[in-house]
Amino acid sequence: MSKRSVMRIEKNAFETREDVYRDMLETGYWPTTYLSNASPELPVHWHDGDIIGYLIDGETYLLDENGERRELSAGDKLVLPAGALHAEGSVTAPVTYIVTLKRCEEFFQALRMLDPASYPKAELLKLDPELLTALGVPTPA
Repeated sequence: MSKRSVMRIEKNAFETREDVYRDMLETGYWPTTYLSNASPELPVHWHDGDIIGYLIDGETYLLDENGERRELSAGDKLVLPAGALHAEGSVTAPVTYIVTLKRCEEFFQALRMLDPASYPKAELLKLDPELLTALGVPTPA
């Protein structure tokens, strides 16, 4: 089993959308805006691509790889490396994110929730050689 990636929350990482845009230019990630309306807490899962989220408006929480609650509020930056276990918390009032993806792909495909028991299986990682190497997944010769 490979060492699993860990999510990171950077509190008060930005003040304006311009700060977010500057950060996006540095990462080179593909942006979209996502408005989350009321929703229940999601199950713990992981994604097969790197994701960075910037909380623009509202408050919410995430559960980390240990199930511990991590609060998020406007101005916070969430870094989810591929393979990081996490769960979005319940949303009771609208929350607005700018979500950026390392790969240019359809938004909900990129955010599909993968079962923790399936980690790491190459077929779920789209056989991206760079990602497989970073996660320590053995690749066929």
